Amino acid sequence: MNASQIHTTYKSALHFLSEGQLKDAFEKTQMLVSELQMGEYSDRLENLQQNYNYLLEYYISGAEDPERKSVYNKLIAKVFVLISELREELMFRNSSNFEFTQKRYYPHKRRYNSSDELFHALHYFHTQSSLLENANESHETELKRLRSNYEAILPEMFSLFWLSANYSVAEKEMLAKIMDQDYPGLLEKSLLISALTLNLWRMFDESKLMLLFEYCQYPDTKINQRALVGLCFILAKYNRFLPYFPSVRNRLVLLTDNNHIVENFLNIIILIIGTAETDKISKKMREEILPEMMRISPMIKDKMDPDTLMNGDEWGEENPEWQEILEKSGVSDKLKELSELQMEGADVYMSTFSMLKNFPFFSEFTNWFLPFDADYSAVSELFGSDEKTLLSSFVNSVVMCNSDKYSFCLSILQMPESQRGMLKNTFKMESEQIEEMAREESILTPDIVSKNISKQYIQDLFRFFKLFPQHSDFTDMFDFSLLMHKSYLFDILSSADDFKMSVAEFYFKKSFYPQALELFEEIQKEETPTAALYQKIGYAYQQTSQIAKALDAYSKADLIQPDDLWTVRKMALCYRLSGNFEKAIEYYQHVDFLRPQQFSVMLQIGHCLLASGKYKEALNVYFKLDAEYEENIKVWRAIVWCAFVSQNIGQAVYYSKKILENEPLAQDYLNAGHIAWSQNRYSEAVDNYRKSIELQEGSWDNFIEKFNEDKPYLLSNGIDKDEIPLMLDALK
Repeated sequence: MNASQIHTTYKSALHFLSEGQLKDAFEKTQMLVSELQMGEYSDRLENLQQNYNYLLEYYISGAEDPERKSVYNKLIAKVFVLISELREELMFRNSSNFEFTQKRYYPHKRRYNSSDELFHALHYFHTQSSLLENANESHETELKRLRSNYEAILPEMFSLFWLSANYSVAEKEMLAKIMDQDYPGLLEKSLLISALTLNLWRMFDESKLMLLFEYCQYPDTKINQRALVGLCFILAKYNRFLPYFPSVRNRLVLLTDNNHIVENFLNIIILIIGTAETDKISKKMREEILPEMMRISPMIKDKMDPDTLMNGDEWGEENPEWQEILEKSGVSDKLKELSELQMEGADVYMSTFSMLKNFPFFSEFTNWFLPFDADYSAVSELFGSDEKTLLSSFVNSVVMCNSDKYSFCLSILQMPESQRGMLKNTFKMESEQIEEMAREESILTPDIVSKNISKQYIQDLFRFFKLFPQHSDFTDMFDFSLLMHKSYLFDILSSADDFKMSVAEFYFKKSFYPQALELFEEIQKEETPTAALYQKIGYAYQQTSQIAKALDAYSKADLIQPDDLWTVRKMALCYRLSGNFEKAIEYYQHVDFLRPQQFSVMLQIGHCLLASGKYKEALNVYFKLDAEYEENIKVWRAIVWCAFVSQNIGQAVYYSKKILENEPLAQDYLNAGHIAWSQNRYSEAVDNYRKSIELQEGSWDNFIEKFNEDKPYLLSNGIDKDEIPLMLDALK
């Protein structure tokens, strides 16, 4: 088997196992065992098959077995673990995937022969550095040497806990020593959580999962937030098989007994869901905002008066025309929208920093998961005695994730000294304000610290899974972003008050309507529904084009809260979309009763009368609107079409001419062509049709599609059907 065949067989085995088709799962597992040819795995599979055969025999014989369910679940769990281990061993031998290549290479590049030696090397750095820093004389050269050695050790430590299929006793002891509260290395602790998470992401291991559970309650917020984020992803990936591991459920129940941790989980799940719109935000930046800013920047430059800029009294005064240019271009609104998204925690810097991941710093795999450290040698030059106060407040802020902070600092180091000096002055002015805002925020919302840490770590992970050169060799964690509500973890968390509703509301707010519906429908069954809940269910169904279900939900909302203007109007819309124009008219008229003479409502009544063939009544409505709202081109368009389909050509000609004298659309020229043709003004008809095609970017297909829809009305206005091909050929 090659790597692709191994993975396909593995996935098939898991599928059969999750569907309860154990015989088929055993067959696929046997294929993996035969490929591996190791006696230990053959014996384990044979033992599992034998146990299953015994279970089947007892069942068929009708024997009472109160332990059958428990035995069956344990069997599923053991087969799942076996399949996971088989894949790991086979891919280690056969795969050119980045992880397995690193796994094969790792033993040959180790500097330390044992985990004990590795730990002592790390510990030596902290003890010696502490001694030298507290000494009276300067030891800068020796400190730099120690730091360089320390940074070279970190990737080896990370690889050990990322790549090992099983942790030895010595490795577990090393892990315990580093994670001890008295051990000073925050970088090691943070990296170990990431290494453990990636290890579990590649291969399920119950004992490692228990370690991750343990670190979710670690006293240091920087550590426990990493562990909680990792746990969310791991539990989502292995969701199908978690019910077969009772110890996992027990640990989850104990963990979620802590209200503070439940709140953390809610924040993390919402942040993970939010990453689903990062690509949309990046696309907006890349395709809309940045090109538009580039386009208008010369305009702004032209407005700058050098004399004004040199006038000391007016130095800080901006030209009001700049803002006017921004507003006219539409960039101002887009920037405001991005600012609001950033306030909500959205990742608005992904596209900006995606271009800055080519520094040599990021060629080291471990550095993608490294917490920002101003003492790290790659960036420490920026944080000398004077710069530290200027830049520290910025890099310690929550504006950027750790990965982007490194990108930012590495970019600054590429600048000439003169530009760097200007940047320092900028940060000097802003640093105190940023620090003050951070202090106020932490006082007002105590949980903001943990939320910001998890947000930054999630963004670090997002950059790794999207931007790391070999990211395609990894199963993307963020493929599970919109599946968090279907996880075993979520089921346990949702017992907390309003947890499920909070996530449902977030899905709804971000327009993830299918996911919002799944949760709203569950809430509807579990609680006494409110009118607001049915309104949201109806709106979500409407947005997913399930009009009948939307109407049903709106009707229930109307029963609970009658005569709600918004609900009645939505019901009218649903009846109109479903083609029940009589009902639509009835409900639009009810809207008009609740709030009389709204332009949009009266226009919809006219449209429904038109669609139901009541042309005279429709025209009466349109004429009334035309008298009340003069020069309204929407009303004119409605009159033109209604007059044309009811063979009232005189009215159609009059209003069509008014439209063509203003700002006609492609549809207006199409209608004008129909009207001219019906009056035997052939040349004028051709001219109008051609203008319609031009406004559709010359697309004949678009034109002919709309033209064919109007054929019945052409025939009813006296056009001979045999003349239609002639007109179309004349146009061509």
